Amino acid sequence: MVGGVSLHTGTVPSKTLREAVLYLTGLTQRDLYGQSYRLKEEITVADLTARTQHVVGREVDVVRSQLSRNRVALYPGTGRFVDDHTVAVTDPTGQEQLLTARHIVIATGTRPARPASVEFDERTIMDSDSILNMERVPRSMVIVGAGVIGIEYASMFAALGSKVTVVESREGMLDFCDVEIVEALKYRLRDLAVTFRFGETVAAVERHPRGALTILESGKKIPADAVMYSAGRQGLTDALDLDKAGLTADRRGRIAVDEHYRTAVPHIYAVGDVIGFPALAATSMEQGRNAAYHACEEPVNPIHDLQPIGIYSIPEISFIGRTEDQLTDEKVPFEVGVSRYRELARGQIVGDAHGMLKLLVSPEDRRLLGVHCFGTGATELIHIGQAVMGCGGTVDYLVDAVFNYPTFAESYKVAALDATNKMREVDHLRE
Repeated sequence: MVGGVSLHTGTVPSKTLREAVLYLTGLTQRDLYGQSYRLKEEITVADLTARTQHVVGREVDVVRSQLSRNRVALYPGTGRFVDDHTVAVTDPTGQEQLLTARHIVIATGTRPARPASVEFDERTIMDSDSILNMERVPRSMVIVGAGVIGIEYASMFAALGSKVTVVESREGMLDFCDVEIVEALKYRLRDLAVTFRFGETVAAVERHPRGALTILESGKKIPADAVMYSAGRQGLTDALDLDKAGLTADRRGRIAVDEHYRTAVPHIYAVGDVIGFPALAATSMEQGRNAAYHACEEPVNPIHDLQPIGIYSIPEISFIGRTEDQLTDEKVPFEVGVSRYRELARGQIVGDAHGMLKLLVSPEDRRLLGVHCFGTGATELIHIGQAVMGCGGTVDYLVDAVFNYPTFAESYKVAALDATNKMREVDHLRE
């Protein structure tokens, strides 16, 4: 299947599912129409998957069309190395074909990691792949792992009305994000009846006819209709016969590469999730483009250090640059400018009173050090900050810029004014 994990089990289906959940539950409209507002009373899995299958089908067509238009030959099947220039492809009928090439790019992606001690049955105990094929919306659910995928699904099922418990062995979640933003998300999820069990480890999961019992090492027992494991990802390299090409993978199935995405064998490249962090669809595409340019000896700029991170929780989170904690640890002075959606006309119009945008500004040269956003449209909104930071702009540009009204984008102007007012107070005291 063309499109990989991103198109079939990851980014596209999960984000489409999220959109269907938001639409059918009417969750985002409840500030306007009351807490009992719902677009559809009984939401079935068929309601959710119909939209997902439609979008995935359309996107597969787009990818196939682009490959065909650019005269890319497609060989469906499973590939493995015969030597460092040859790949054997076994097609669905079992026929094997040898392909030789001067350069090879490995872009096999990842699969959900599965603890050996857990009996996955794809119905009661699932991972992030099999959750897309569930038979019904569970009334209660345990999600093991509070990483990005775990939190995205926790917020989706909580919005659907499932009673969700998140179990995480660490003392917190999304520790690479801004602390204030994570606190805001936790508050909203608790409001949707999500229970967090931080600092807890799962000792066992028992399968029963009417659900599953999750037993924690602390002795707690959590009954639920379903359990979803979100325990990281494993590189899809075990069937590639890497050793025949002179390559190895680490215990998580990942392949090491240099700044040009070359492996230890210089004419073999690796890109995407199979090389590890940041493992995003957007960065994977850029890595593939860079590898192709380098292999064909075409000039190419390296990928920009400034990369936005988007988390499609409900509400969504997005940020670029450094966090307050990172700047404090690095002893970099900064001022904070905050804009709250409830103060924006656009926030009132769409019924989002919880969102916020935060700018971290250097008082020395007035440049943006970080932008952190929580709420409706955060993953879109972040690109304004990315453009300003990427072009070396200052907070003064945002103060002087005219934004469409009413929009969420004008939160940049409000936050910029907040930051400059604070910096002005410091300057006045020194006069």
